[in-house]
Amino acid sequence: MPKSTDHSPPGADSGATAARYVLLGVDDPLPFTEIGLRGQSDFVIVVDHASARIPRRLNDLGLPAPELQRHIAWDIGALGVARQVAAALDAPLVAQNYSRLVIDCNRDPKVATSIPRLSESVEIPGNMDLSEADMAVRRTEIFEPYHDRIRALLDERAAAGRRTILVAQHSMTDIYHGVRREMHAAVLYNRDRRFAGLVLDALRREAGLTIADNQPYFVSDETDYTIPRHGEARGLPHVEIEIRQDLVGDDAGQAEWAQRITRALQDAERAFPGATL
Repeated sequence: MPKSTDHSPPGADSGATAARYVLLGVDDPLPFTEIGLRGQSDFVIVVDHASARIPRRLNDLGLPAPELQRHIAWDIGALGVARQVAAALDAPLVAQNYSRLVIDCNRDPKVATSIPRLSESVEIPGNMDLSEADMAVRRTEIFEPYHDRIRALLDERAAAGRRTILVAQHSMTDIYHGVRREMHAAVLYNRDRRFAGLVLDALRREAGLTIADNQPYFVSDETDYTIPRHGEARGLPHVEIEIRQDLVGDDAGQAEWAQRITRALQDAERAFPGATL
């Protein structure tokens, strides 16, 4: 498996193998990016909405280019922050390479909004009137390989007796339906608040910040996939972190927040009473 990013689909130079790819073409990258798999940290970092990329064959889903740079297409700044956090912690990182408008990799494919026809107030032409086969190919070529890779990485670590703390890095728009969000970041969780609560405490110790607790989103089985399936189901300590996008829209903001998140994760790790394999 390649160490890092942006490779053509496996076997794209072989006609027999490439023929199995209905959606992804030979010039489309893999469904995921993976970096630092040999990292010695207890942390594993994932980014479900890392990219605004659309497979070439989907013709930008019928959207004008400016829409694909908005928050409806991806989590702006999340990958930039996650890369620096992973490097600082010496942690492996797995990130999705395609827009959530193609298929949302943090949503159960059984949920209708897994492939959104409307995002905020924007209609997605390329997602209208999809057949079961159309939806299935997005699952099998984008959603499933990403989660299979996370699953395999966690399995490998468990088999080696390594402790794992799962971190899902996201970002949120600063203005949603015309209303400005006042929080700078948020810490999210579902049934298990053990580790997330420690991260929340650590971030709230930073002067001048408003850090929300399970707002404006919260993790649930219906709205989320990564934390429930890879964190909760395995009994792993975990946290989902949202940062406001206007704070991480450039290199300086990403560096500042990466340092802040790294400190909070390290503080929480030291305070955590024990992690489960």
